[in-house]
Amino acid sequence: MGHVEVGHLTYVLPDGRPLLNDVSFRIGEGVKAALVGPNGAGKTTLMRLIAGDLQPVEGSVASSGGLGVMRQFIGSVRDGSNVRDLLLGVAPPAVRQAAERLDAAELMMMERDDEKTQMRYAQAISDYTDAGGYEIEVLWDTCTVSALGVPFERVKYRDVSTLSGGEQKRLVLEALLRGPDQTLLLDEPDNYLDVPGKEWLEQQLRETPKTVLLVSHDRQLLANAADRIVTVESGNIWIHGGGFTTYAEARKARNERLDELRRRWDEEHAKLKALVNMLKNKARYNDGMAPAYHAAQTRLRRFEEAGPPEEAPGDQNIKMRLRGGRTGKRAVICEELELTGLMRPFSLEVWYGERVAVLGSNGSGKSHFLRLLAGEPVAHEGVARLGARVVPGHFAQTHARPDLLGRTPVEIVMTEHAKLKNEAMKILARYELAGLIAEQRFDTLSGGQQARLQILLLELSGATLLLLDEPTDNLDLASAEALQAGLEAFDGTVLAVTHDRWFAADFDRYLVFGSDGTVYESPEPVWDESRVVRPR
Repeated sequence: MGHVEVGHLTYVLPDGRPLLNDVSFRIGEGVKAALVGPNGAGKTTLMRLIAGDLQPVEGSVASSGGLGVMRQFIGSVRDGSNVRDLLLGVAPPAVRQAAERLDAAELMMMERDDEKTQMRYAQAISDYTDAGGYEIEVLWDTCTVSALGVPFERVKYRDVSTLSGGEQKRLVLEALLRGPDQTLLLDEPDNYLDVPGKEWLEQQLRETPKTVLLVSHDRQLLANAADRIVTVESGNIWIHGGGFTTYAEARKARNERLDELRRRWDEEHAKLKALVNMLKNKARYNDGMAPAYHAAQTRLRRFEEAGPPEEAPGDQNIKMRLRGGRTGKRAVICEELELTGLMRPFSLEVWYGERVAVLGSNGSGKSHFLRLLAGEPVAHEGVARLGARVVPGHFAQTHARPDLLGRTPVEIVMTEHAKLKNEAMKILARYELAGLIAEQRFDTLSGGQQARLQILLLELSGATLLLLDEPTDNLDLASAEALQAGLEAFDGTVLAVTHDRWFAADFDRYLVFGSDGTVYESPEPVWDESRVVRPR
């Protein structure tokens, strides 16, 4: 069994800004803890500190049972990496190091086949065996069959880039959950997983005896799988010992308690200062009051040196004003539409003001459908057109916006929407993107900050049809709730591809892209087609 313990950890960003201040907590054996907090609060940084990727200014990190790590971006082992490289990236260090020596020895054997090279190769094989390399390849065979349906020997040299994001995540999760490490750090393990994949992950987390610390923005997954909630706010950490369903209430009660403690501290501070001033005045004309005056001074000094209690973190105040506008009665019309090679022909009418959730497994054509409606060139047959006065606005799941790379949020808002700098800053402040964030390049923002900026640009564009591709994937809890409130007030039509069960509950209609290529409507969300009776 494993554990994680963080003691008095302090971390300062390269630009000098403090991010984490004297953070301490412990995740005990077998606990499933979720790390939550606002975008940019330091969740991924804290995970990297625990993993040893970063070094703190002060403090310590300890773990036991071996540490398995899924990083936020798992496919970036290196350009041209294959499935074996991906699995080695989450293998125990001894296996990784032995594999590197074995690979180097094999390359040398290709160049020259002398006795010295053969001896080095034989030693590398022996080291790889001793490290458990061949044993773990047996495990990997189970993982690739489970995640990809193919034995390891057939897939180990396949380029990682040919796997979908969901396949990469599932494969790494299989390796970590089945592997020898007893403590797991999982940074957004559910991103790119479809709902059956998320449900599989929830079940695995509930059943594994391993200790798990994970970062996730999926509220349903948090409710179903986490038994501790670790919150990063304002550079500090606090832990809710219950699950996510009682988290909001617990956070509110904690903040009210901190506010009350601060109010009492301020009152006591004011009383002590008033007492010192009174005794000071009396001591001027009565020497007998001098000892009381000095005693009061000492008491005030010690009180101030002890400092005030922790200040309650302010609530995020994100206001998404998605206005929209009146359009024709029919907002989207599809007639015998077929996206080439992805689906069978289907017809659809979406009416002004409707909220339509687009559901289905990965690779079924949902994102292509939104891109087509947004006006992008997508191979298709049949008709897909927009109604009168419909102005589409597209949110891209991957945040692939080459037009924004290298530019700052304030620059983007000023140049694309003719705003003065002070106007741009006020607008960015509503999305909590002002201050130093406003001057950062788009590609250096966190995933959640990029997502909020994309939504802001939709607001400023005057779109009357929102085409949202997994908009909540990277949004923190408060931002996701702000988006839902913004959509509720939006005067227009919404089509959203989503695997977020919490988010999907707010929609009117459910358009399902079936695994067999059919597209059909359902009165309720369909996450697993094997559980429902398909319409004829």
